[in-house]
Amino acid sequence: MEKKITLADIARILERYDVVELEDVKIKGDVELELSTGVAIPPSVVQALQSMMPAPAEELELIRTKFEVAKTEWNGQIEEVTIGATSADGGTREATVTIGGEKALPFYNFDYQMPNPPVISVDCFDMPISLAKAVREHYEDVMEDPGEWAKKNVREFGADMVTIHLISTDPTIKDTPAREAAKTVEEVLQAVKVPLVIGGSGNPDKDPEVLEAAAEAAEGERCLIASANLNMDYERIAKAAQEHGHVILSWTQLDINAQKTLNRYLFKLGVPRGDIVIDPTTAALGYGLDYAFTNIERMRISALKGDTDLAFPISCGITNAWGAREAWMKDSPIKEDSDWGPAVYRGPLYEIMTGLTLGIAGGDMFMMMHPKAAGAVKRVTQMLFGAAGEEDKGKKAKMEDWVMWEST
Repeated sequence: MEKKITLADIARILERYDVVELEDVKIKGDVELELSTGVAIPPSVVQALQSMMPAPAEELELIRTKFEVAKTEWNGQIEEVTIGATSADGGTREATVTIGGEKALPFYNFDYQMPNPPVISVDCFDMPISLAKAVREHYEDVMEDPGEWAKKNVREFGADMVTIHLISTDPTIKDTPAREAAKTVEEVLQAVKVPLVIGGSGNPDKDPEVLEAAAEAAEGERCLIASANLNMDYERIAKAAQEHGHVILSWTQLDINAQKTLNRYLFKLGVPRGDIVIDPTTAALGYGLDYAFTNIERMRISALKGDTDLAFPISCGITNAWGAREAWMKDSPIKEDSDWGPAVYRGPLYEIMTGLTLGIAGGDMFMMMHPKAAGAVKRVTQMLFGAAGEEDKGKKAKMEDWVMWEST
């Protein structure tokens, strides 16, 4: 039976029996010292407590051990997908982008070196849209011209890829005809020589026609057509991508079973595995990032365990971070709330945190908006991947460098 006794209790017992010194007495068990003013500890008690202290360092013998990183044997491998086509491939891109190919968890290079680093595609639109001030200040001079917008993303901001969103085709916005949208795609292809992502407006009735026309206009360029999903005529979109030599984005909404189902449908249509990238939807920081992170991580682990229905590179719509009010509002609408800090930095931070979080979960490609956020995510993921740019050779990477930029 355990009994708790205080030092004060011990002191009173020793004092009652006039005990001055204890010989060969040791206190065993857990000792909790709770001292208060006015309590004197007899020397005999101090002596007994000292017997519990560890031996001096010179008397201790250290056990030699070796640090080893735990390794996991995975059965599966992520498909490797190349986007873009050079002249040698029948296209006009100056370079291609390859994603996927992993045999282990992201950046866990102790198991297997990632064959390809994550890439970033920076957004542009076929019409001026409402943007947060922190983003708009970078694009005010090009928002009327999709080609110039794309060109700025590449020349000034170093985009690996460009995503052209044909949002004006939405019947509730401008209802731009598919043929006219196709001309915009041609314009962007002429303006930049990086691989292209072609996205519609998200309208389930109009997108199949628009993406079909866009795929034809970009024939041979091996663009990423975004996207086929279960809520629209995915068969028409997938067939157009196949016919004109493109990669298809298989998009679902935070549902692993739906992703497996759509992928199987694409297999039945004859879409090659090397022509599929999946997008399980990005719930960004402030919008349920934990759902997206968990979903993507589960897909990646399942794929590495051998689930071939999910073994594809993952695209993440990091731009969704701007949907959170904390990313763009000047001040909190709640009077009692603490200061949110400058909005010009908050928005990019929301993008950065979303991108890095999903990159660690298994994201291979990030569609982003703010050029500085895109640069920060690229720099950190390249560092984790193990790559170093020419400007970084011979010096340590400083992840905090991104905060040195100034807003115009």
